[in-house]
Amino acid sequence: MYPALQVAGRTAFWIATVSAISVAVVSYRFLPLGVATAMDFIAHNLQGNAVALYAHIGIAPIALMLMPFQFIGSLRVRRPRLHRWMGRVYAAAVLVSGLAGFELAFHSAAGPVATSGFALLAVLWLGTTAVAVVHALKRRFEAHRQWMLRSAALTFAAVTLRLYLGTSMALEMDFVVAYPVIAWLCWVPNTVLMEFYIRVSSGSGGLSRAVAAE
Repeated sequence: MYPALQVAGRTAFWIATVSAISVAVVSYRFLPLGVATAMDFIAHNLQGNAVALYAHIGIAPIALMLMPFQFIGSLRVRRPRLHRWMGRVYAAAVLVSGLAGFELAFHSAAGPVATSGFALLAVLWLGTTAVAVVHALKRRFEAHRQWMLRSAALTFAAVTLRLYLGTSMALEMDFVVAYPVIAWLCWVPNTVLMEFYIRVSSGSGGLSRAVAAE
């Protein structure tokens, strides 16, 4: 067993939970402020692509907000029905916002590098979540947990995207240069780190449960 990995996993979980909920709530700033003011870098989608835009920015925060609660062990054990329903809502939110995000990727004003980064993110987000759902339906719960972790890493791109955007603006980097890089940077490291965690924890006797808050 790896106690350090357990502690790191639980610490990372709570940091991710606070970050995810905070970003999800702040994402709805477009409701009082309007998209043009709150999210000016994607406001061009209002012309001819508004349905996909609102589907993504309106539904994706739901997936982000629900994601951490899928890994709380005590909730899963004591309230299994609630866990299942939250999982269904999460999966539905990923489906809607993932398809919308894929559409939006091809309307990025930052060029083909940003388009390919966001499009691949949407495909992998939809794919990992779908595989997780299939494993749950077949009652393969360990495989389900691992694929949900992969899905969660991609969901967390909503947080890391804003972190990198804020950093690039603080450093006064050219948006046209920074944004295509961020389109990949917001999810590739998340995916690599999560895959490392899954492999190490699975090899230590199912320690992947350490990510859950017992």
